[in-house]
Amino acid sequence: MSTFKIQGGLSLSGALRPQGAKNEALQVICAVLLSKEEITISNIPNIVDVNKLIILLEKLGVEISNPSLGTYKFKAANIDLNYLESDDFLKQAASLRGSIMIIGPLLARFGKAIIPSPGGDKIGRRRLDTHFIGLEKLGAKFTYDIKNSIYKVSADKLSGEYMLLDEASVTGTANIIMAACMAKGKTTIYNAACEPYIQQLCKMLNSMGADISGIGSNLLHINGCEQLNACEHKILPDMIEVGSFIGLAAMTKSEITIKNAGVDMLGMIPAAFRKLGIKLEIAGDDIIVPSQESYEIENFIDGSILNIADAPWPGLTPDLLSIFLVVATQAKGSVLIHQKMFESRLFFVDKLIDMGAQIILCDPHRATVIGLNHQQALRGTTMVSPDIRAGVALLIAAMSADGESIIHNIEQIDRGYQDIDKRLNSIGAKIERID
Repeated sequence: MSTFKIQGGLSLSGALRPQGAKNEALQVICAVLLSKEEITISNIPNIVDVNKLIILLEKLGVEISNPSLGTYKFKAANIDLNYLESDDFLKQAASLRGSIMIIGPLLARFGKAIIPSPGGDKIGRRRLDTHFIGLEKLGAKFTYDIKNSIYKVSADKLSGEYMLLDEASVTGTANIIMAACMAKGKTTIYNAACEPYIQQLCKMLNSMGADISGIGSNLLHINGCEQLNACEHKILPDMIEVGSFIGLAAMTKSEITIKNAGVDMLGMIPAAFRKLGIKLEIAGDDIIVPSQESYEIENFIDGSILNIADAPWPGLTPDLLSIFLVVATQAKGSVLIHQKMFESRLFFVDKLIDMGAQIILCDPHRATVIGLNHQQALRGTTMVSPDIRAGVALLIAAMSADGESIIHNIEQIDRGYQDIDKRLNSIGAKIERID
């Protein structure tokens, strides 16, 4: 287990460049299984979860090369379906949540797939019903081995179908889209997720020869095709990292420029930070966050307390609520943070309370934060990172705190953030990695 030792209370200054989007990378890398031809993907982040998926595909028979930093070439001409039956595959796939998205491509191209119950963050129940129900509507049949927690899926053929998804699941929508691209006839998906990750996946598939319309909306129309071809695709900047850097600047009272932030695809993220009183300047595709001695939370028009909640896109992504909660601890005013999707994601607030934050955990989904207005700094402490997003939120809290903090289990942070310690140290942070 690795550890970060952080010296808090330092002011930062400089420019940061966000990595490629983790969530998009997991989807588009799985999509290479749909074609026999070479597919080039650039701006791939060098993070644990993505690297695990690349290794998994390589063991499955995908030819992979890495001609330059962040750029990979994939050729899935000779897939070894027998590997799906191996203990090594089940072990590797079970450790990675994103592995669930190989089902759609394998089903579309080969008519069968196997996947263990996938791993990932322990942030509450993350059901797979949307994936399975959608693929069943296309003609797939599922069996579940309860003893070994293994799902098996097969289909003699896939046929287009109208479907109304029970929830706007991002990974569920991605899996269904990839399967529907090679199904016979037309598929209509209503209540589809429409996050930038899904938009990017659809654009990539269209460049491979797919026929997908309605991109950017929750109503997708897909006309199936017999084969998909080569393409080149560039991954967007990671909007979660952009939001994390905005929060970092506010908490440490630092001026930070976020270069090439993918501003057009950030949705309401900048507006949500402005509701907390954080000033932002958009300059082309860059975001400049000036140093602020204090920032004041807005109230609703009727004077009631502000409520910041996650929602399906274009609503606020749940992956940033941990950051908003931490930033609110040093704001002027109070806010209710409502995490609707996952019932365990707010359970890291006990660590912030130990640091001196004023937070009331109302229930598993809601926390009220009474801001300290930078009048009382958080204090350094020792803590354990419970998941990717909470881990970075705790790192930001530690960088703003008085004294030294220790964060254990930083492997969770490494799963989603590339060389985060080195990049933050380059603008004045003092983070030591202890292996």
